[in-house]
Amino acid sequence: MLRGLIFDVDETLVYYEGYTLKRWYDEVGRPAMEKLGVVLDWETFRKIVRGELSRKYVEHFGIEHVKFWKAIDRANRVYRERLLSEGRIRPFPDVEALRELKKLGLKLAAVSNASQDNTELVLKAFGLDRYFDVILGKDYRYLDGVKPNPYLIRKALNALSLNPGEVFIVGDSPNDILAGKNAGIKTVNVIRFERVPGADYYVRNLWELVEIVKGALHAPADR
Repeated sequence: MLRGLIFDVDETLVYYEGYTLKRWYDEVGRPAMEKLGVVLDWETFRKIVRGELSRKYVEHFGIEHVKFWKAIDRANRVYRERLLSEGRIRPFPDVEALRELKKLGLKLAAVSNASQDNTELVLKAFGLDRYFDVILGKDYRYLDGVKPNPYLIRKALNALSLNPGEVFIVGDSPNDILAGKNAGIKTVNVIRFERVPGADYYVRNLWELVEIVKGALHAPADR
């Protein structure tokens, strides 16, 4: 029986005007790296973000990887605060559907590859944090545990005291869908910008998700 939902945050619940990963790399990531005396070229950085290279790769340059990524996250914090002040981070209009999902008695988690404080910053900016029983960002004890690795999803399951068969994961990207598959969870692709192959369900907005959830809640129990 469905008892909970795990949501991605960026580009699923909120969007960033004018944002692309390449632009972030040029404006935020690369300058932050230069202060550390280490610069990953764009292709290497992109491979790390996609999980094709370990985050420990930076230690080839003589810097401890946790120190490196914490510095990047601090720079990202400043960047997000600026975008918020400029009104360039906004919630999608359909996030009000979260209220309806809570009314259905579901446990909700938000799981992001961003740092814990950057994830909370954005959710709190729009009062979305009140809908979630659990909010998780990347874990500095295991930085390669970000999506599509199922590590953070399993952490969320443990925190919610739920099993994989009792949850759907909801996201916009291939990393979200792969993380769900790797954790043995049914996946819902919100088609914000692309249709991700392999999802169990596709919705155009979170109101359509509400209808899928209602159907799952009222489905006959397996015998």
